[in-house]
Parts: sequence; C-alpha cells; structure tokens
Amino acid sequence: MTTFTKIPEDQTPCISIDVSRRVAKINRNIYGGFTEHIGRCIYGGLYEPGSTLSDKKTGFRKDVLAALKELKVPVVRYPGGNFVATYHWMDGIGPREKRPTRPELAWRDTETNQFGTDEFLQWCEVLGTEPYLCFNMGTGTLDEALAWVEYCNGSGETHYANLRRKHGREKPYNVKYWGLGNEVWGGWQIEQMSKEVYATKTVQWAKALKKLDGSIELILCGNSGHTDWDHHVLMECIPWISMHSIHIYTSANHRHLPNVTAPRSAERAIQITSGLIDLARIERGIPPWVPRQTICFDEWNVWDSGRANPERGAEEQYTLSDALAVGAWLNIFIRQAKDVGMACIAQSVNVISPLMTTKKGIWKQTTWWPLLLFCKYMRGETVGVHVWSGCYEGETEPWWIRSISCETPWLDVSACVDEDGWAGMVVINIHPEKSFKTDIKGLKKVREVKVFTVTGSDVEVRNGDGVENVKVKESCWDAEGKFTFGKHSLTLLRWKVVDFGIGGDREEDQEWERI
Repeated sequence: MTTFTKIPEDQTPCISIDVSRRVAKINRNIYGGFTEHIGRCIYGGLYEPGSTLSDKKTGFRKDVLAALKELKVPVVRYPGGNFVATYHWMDGIGPREKRPTRPELAWRDTETNQFGTDEFLQWCEVLGTEPYLCFNMGTGTLDEALAWVEYCNGSGETHYANLRRKHGREKPYNVKYWGLGNEVWGGWQIEQMSKEVYATKTVQWAKALKKLDGSIELILCGNSGHTDWDHHVLMECIPWISMHSIHIYTSANHRHLPNVTAPRSAERAIQITSGLIDLARIERGIPPWVPRQTICFDEWNVWDSGRANPERGAEEQYTLSDALAVGAWLNIFIRQAKDVGMACIAQSVNVISPLMTTKKGIWKQTTWWPLLLFCKYMRGETVGVHVWSGCYEGETEPWWIRSISCETPWLDVSACVDEDGWAGMVVINIHPEKSFKTDIKGLKKVREVKVFTVTGSDVEVRNGDGVENVKVKESCWDAEGKFTFGKHSLTLLRWKVVDFGIGGDREEDQEWERI
C-alpha cells in the first residue's frame, strides 16, 4: 500500500518505507501469462514443429520456454480471448491428421487445430505453470463445457476421461481455473449477451460444473470493473465464483505522460470492483467462512490497436515509455495485492508481447525488463510506503483519471518484503526531463542496497531483433544520503531487512519524520 502527499516542485521528494507494516500477501498468480490463437502467438510462438529451435517430439519452441521459465510464470490462460467464442475444444484433440481446419471469425483467419487441449496442457507441464482454460460461452454449449472438464479432470471410467486415455494421457490434468466466457458483453463478440442473459446462463452453467467437479475455481466474465455489467453479474453470480475478471488496456498515442499515468485508471477499477464484490457478498448473504472473491485481471497491457492491429497479428514494437507504463501496471498489482488474485499479461509471445520470436531466435522488448524484475524480486507481502513528491497535472488517458482525483505523482512507488527477508521497492520516475534527488527513510541500519535500473536515451527508444537499447543495469548504493532517480526510469532498490521492531515503534528501527 502506498500513500501520497503532493509537495511543491522545488521541494525535495521523500519516500518513507515501513518494512514492518505488512499490508497484504502478494499472490504469485499476478505474474500470469495469456496465450491465444491469434497471429503468431501459438503457431510460430509457442509451437513451431520442424524448427531447429523446437523440441523434435513436441514442436514446442525451447527458447520461448526458457525465457518464460526465467519469469517463473505461475499460470497461463488459454485459448482466448475473442477466439474462444467460436472454438470447439474437440476439434483440437486426437490424431492431428484427423483434426478439422475451421474458419476463425474473431481475427478473420483460419484455424488448423494442430495445437489444442493436450498440447497446451503438456506445454504447461514442461513450463511448470498452471493452466487456466476459458469456456466458449458464445457458440458453445453446457454439454461441451462439461465434457471438457471431464476430459481434463475426470479420473473415473467415463466417456471423456477414457477418450483422454485413448489419446495417450492416463492421469487427469487437474485443471483448476476455468473462465466463464470472454468479454461476452462486447459488440465484437460472436453471441454477445446482455448482462441479464449472461448472469442467468452463468448460474446454470456453474451449478452443473461444480456438481461435476467441486474442486474447480470459476472465474466470472467481468467488463472493466467500473460498469453496470460488473455490478449486475457479481450480484447474481457471486455465490458460484472464486474470481471476477476485468480487462483494461492502456495507451496514449505516443504521448508519454498520458501513457505512463494511464494505468492509474486500472488501479481505480480494482478499487471499485473490490467494493462491488463486498456489496454483492453483503446483499447475497455470503457467510464469512466462504473465502472472499478476488479480482482476476486476466487481460492487461499497453496496447495501441492503431500500431498493432489485431487482424494483422497485433505485433507491437514497444518504447521505453511503454516499459515504464508496464512498470506502473505492476506497481498497481503490488499496491492492490489484497484484491488481486490473478493477472495475465496479454500476451505471452509475439502478440502485443514482451517476448518476440524469429526463425533464428528470440528478442526481448523494452517491456520485458520491468516484467522480469517484478517476477524475480517483487514477491511476498506488500508493505507500507508514503511518498512526498511533485505531481503531473496535465491531460490523462482516460480523461476521467483527473475527474475522480486519481493521483499522478512524478514518482510511482510500490514495495514488498519476500519470504527470505529481502525488501524490494520499485520507483518509476515518469518525468521525461527531470531527475529527482530523493530522501529515503527506513534504511537506517542498511549498509548495502542492490540497484536495478531500466532506462534509455529517450522515452521513444525501442528494442529490436539484435538491438537492445533498453535493458536492466545493475549497481550498488550504500544507503547514505539522497538517492537520485534518473529521468524516465524504473529503479528497483533491493536490500536485506535488518532487525526491526514489529510496528516500527523504536526510533532506531524506522524513520517516519518528514525532513
């Protein structure tokens, strides 16, 4: 949790961290991925049989797996996305030569079904991640959904469990997370629904699915978290679900400051959705022993569809500004850890992705580097931070960020302490021209701080195949004096927590005085 006080531009910024103030556990699933049948995400991304870079038996790209293992991706969503509204999972099982090729309506493509349920679930096992499957609630049926759960999770001598065995998999996959449709509220969807129709249908599906397998966790299809759709479907469906999904993408057409402050809209969406969850629990009489539902932010990223048209593969080339915006997104998930049970960056490979493939290898976008730092080091529990800083006061995207008093300080901050006693604090200086010498309080006994910095020559600089203008630079700081956060940069400070008094009561343990 981070609080903020605005100060005049000519005053020295200050960040005060209290490592004893453990606010909420950070769910490891906030670092999830998303793979959809669109562009080169699956074919040419995860899966490229015949490539010298792929496993000869499975066709899985080994370099992609190695990169995602570096992120320790905990969960991956599949198969969509908009794609799922016309996807029939049985097209993608069994001998590949017998699988049908279908028109793909969401992205106006053709789907060969050479990569399907078994391939994805086996890929997850190789990666060491949990699968999250999304039901087709567009053209799909409840019978089809029940069959899919039985195929994946059934252990008895039943038809679809035996079909899985026939296809070479004896043990159940035990898929835990299942999404109840994707963006079915949207006008671009096949079989778009009203909130009333969706809620009624979802309750009936959930009852049957839970009777078949009571261990699964169902994820409700939300909108952006601050709509009447979210309110209605939560009120009707909350007894049946574990999480409520919301989707937001941010961008600002190459305007740096609106771009890096745009994720603040997602932070407000999380807060509003959290309130709607509480309201639904109260109205529906959900008892306290039923675990509180959390938010599944299962599509998020910086995405300008003008730069990365989804009908042309949605391949983006991200800037340093975009990397800082991704860092701001991740700071939000740390600050709002109490409410976020899962988050999936869209997408994991090639499609508006931090990771790109070529016929000769992979290259990493500017956005890869903040994601890597968070995945490696920002885990455990979020802790209390207060920031005194100047503030950006210009236009925002969306416009209503300013209307509802969302704060947009020059220094965007989150902090945590992991299970091994290491503190991490990410500070993003969004200012395009000004560095800030900053007082940092709460480090009195610390003698060495590891410093990881992501920056570049200007906010528009990009990476490319063989070109790495933006990456992580490592250094050390002795925790003496002020620390300078360079212009347009993301900085992770990491240190071993020394002995402290619980609550930070002793003066030698914590410093909260304002200089």
